[in-house]
Amino acid sequence: MQNIKVYHYDAFSSIPNKGNPAGVVLDGGALSEEQMQDIAAKVGFNETAFPLKSTQADLRIRYFTPGHEINLCGHATLATLFALKTKSLLGDANELTIETKAGVLPIRFTEDHDSLYMTMRQASPQFQPFNGSLEDLARSIGLEPGDIDQTLPTMYGSTGTWTLIVPVKSLSAFTRMQPDNQRFPEVLKEMPRSSIHPFCQQTYDPDARMHARHFSSPFSGTTEDPVTGTASGVMGAYYSRYISRQTAALELVIEQGQEIGRDGRVRVSVSDNGNTIEVTGNAVYVGEFDVML
Repeated sequence: MQNIKVYHYDAFSSIPNKGNPAGVVLDGGALSEEQMQDIAAKVGFNETAFPLKSTQADLRIRYFTPGHEINLCGHATLATLFALKTKSLLGDANELTIETKAGVLPIRFTEDHDSLYMTMRQASPQFQPFNGSLEDLARSIGLEPGDIDQTLPTMYGSTGTWTLIVPVKSLSAFTRMQPDNQRFPEVLKEMPRSSIHPFCQQTYDPDARMHARHFSSPFSGTTEDPVTGTASGVMGAYYSRYISRQTAALELVIEQGQEIGRDGRVRVSVSDNGNTIEVTGNAVYVGEFDVML
């Protein structure tokens, strides 16, 4: 038997038990992939991150849901970087690079009102059409077909992890959402392992530009992601390309998590004609616990 220390941080919030929880294993260099997967399953958070040595960047991070490894996770990246920085394991550097399965990505640290913020550049945005049934899609998340805003495209997007972006007409629809995750693969015929990310332009917070929820693929072993960094990043690119329809740089705040009591905020910057996406957020230490292998 082996004791593995897991640190619990909440990202995209400065308040414990808000935002998005992530597990961070700081001493995982000797763990096998199978052991990392086992730990993530026992932790049960949407993602558990393992910072490792890299030959390509300052740091390598691997991300595991309870069900499988993923290429990139925004909130677990912020949790990991916050842990390393606040434990003085990164020195005085305010910029570094991380190696992920979505590529080598630059990170920078800033302080604002004594709070530490991390900005991560994500992979270049990609989009692919959704050709499935909007009726089946609406039913799979507990909505009526008329709740989907067909003046905007429903489509797959990625800045490191694929999700289906679903425009919804009203904020009130989000309280009615009940995802049936097991139906997702038959609805998402082009990408059966994708998650589903409904959003609308009505918000609870007047400073936010978009509101969202994020429903996990059934293969991930979880149901809903409270506040989603990679999906927020690709939503910024979607906003630039399909809503504002402008090439000028923009910044927007995306809110998520209110319906499940995990209110959080993601700041998204879009530049370079919509091709460069950066996500900024903070994190907070919640606690630590041991997992037995």
